[in-house]
Amino acid sequence: MKTENDFKLDVVSVRLVKDAQLYLKQPFNHPYEVAAAMGEYMCQFDREVIGVVNLRTDLKPINVHFASMGTLTEAIAHPRELLKASILSNANSMLMIHCHPSGNLLPSKEDTMLTDRMSKLCELLGIPLLDHIIVGGDNRDFFSFKEKGMIDNPNITYSSDYRTLDIQSPLVAEKGMVR
Repeated sequence: MKTENDFKLDVVSVRLVKDAQLYLKQPFNHPYEVAAAMGEYMCQFDREVIGVVNLRTDLKPINVHFASMGTLTEAIAHPRELLKASILSNANSMLMIHCHPSGNLLPSKEDTMLTDRMSKLCELLGIPLLDHIIVGGDNRDFFSFKEKGMIDNPNITYSSDYRTLDIQSPLVAEKGMVR
């Protein structure tokens, strides 16, 4: 029997939808292989695009998800959009790749901050971020966060006692989400 306090809760399904295909000649064992294969395609974009390549345990690509198409000088991406396809694809690990149409391959402050954030979140999810590669210009060169020693998959330790949990988001409790 319905009362005035009842509310409707929709049941949803989440699916991975396949799009066009890219044909690759080899698995991704080194950043230059990723840059060669993906850069050839991404260097055709006239604006910044951020993508995620999802990988199997043998480092063969499962798929690529272009999560954000931005402007000439920036693309905004949030981890939740970057991680969706990885989770749905049952990825063992992932790579981030994006293009700088200007040909300047140096990462911006925002690129570096996103890479650091994704590295930490991916480790928590159990889908390690292996590298973030920037391609651009004529695709002769690339920038690899891993090769520059800028990605260090963090060694996260987990609490086994709920009393020692370090919950750092007081906003959740303030908004009445936790009681």
